Amino acid sequence: MLQKFDERNRDLIVNINGQLVHRDEAGISPFDSAVQGGDAVWEGLRLYEGRIFKLHEHLDRLERSARALSFAEIPPQEKIIDEIKRTLAANKMRDGAHIRLTLTRGVKITSGMDPRLNQSGPTLTLITSKIRRPPPEVLDARIHHANLLNSILAKIEANNAGADDALMLDTRGFVAETNATHIFIVRNGDLATSRVVACPEGITRATVIEICAAEKIRCIETDLSVVDVYGAHEMFCTGTMGELAGVTKIDNRQIGDGKVGPMTKRLSDLYAQRTATEGVQVV
Repeated sequence: MLQKFDERNRDLIVNINGQLVHRDEAGISPFDSAVQGGDAVWEGLRLYEGRIFKLHEHLDRLERSARALSFAEIPPQEKIIDEIKRTLAANKMRDGAHIRLTLTRGVKITSGMDPRLNQSGPTLTLITSKIRRPPPEVLDARIHHANLLNSILAKIEANNAGADDALMLDTRGFVAETNATHIFIVRNGDLATSRVVACPEGITRATVIEICAAEKIRCIETDLSVVDVYGAHEMFCTGTMGELAGVTKIDNRQIGDGKVGPMTKRLSDLYAQRTATEGVQVV
């Protein structure tokens, strides 16, 4: 049944980090993790005659979910309950109310999905994640959605392994992309990148393919296995923020000679030529 607007909610008071404000004045930072990548956990609570049914079970699940995502700070249940009480009192609510409780990882220092917002050097090391990318019939990766929890879990796995990022496979076992970027491998001077099945249609990825066509460098889109990656002479990742970044090691296996290869350097230079002259003037 489609819910209708309840006039009693027109002047609703909401609680944002302990501050009680009118619903029309509520706001969170654009750098909050929930905005940046859907990096949050939540519970729906129901108020019956002054009581919240199964409150501690809900809060236990909230805590389990937050710990599964490696949240650094999780408020104690007593603090959460106190804030719920304050909010209900401010709204003079006692019965028949639905409470949406959301806990985010917090405000980031800058945009990005890494829970540590760590800075990588000119080369990257990867691990292969156990987390798989879903197929299009579950969630079409061509939709550039903000639900990045699948990738965040893989990134946490990479962090725990001491790697920069995680290579993610699709449910068939073929390479999708990393948790944040597309990948290219180089073999005998030819390039290959994974098909757009479980990864978005990357703009930097498309630009590299355009450059290859212009420079008559053979580049194919195909299903890539982890074995293909292990046997690459060069490997690099592409993304708007990082542009082209060479990969020197994956799963503790060295790629090529362990240095950024000549094809990666060439394409990086050609990409830099484009960014230096193309684009829409805004300032």
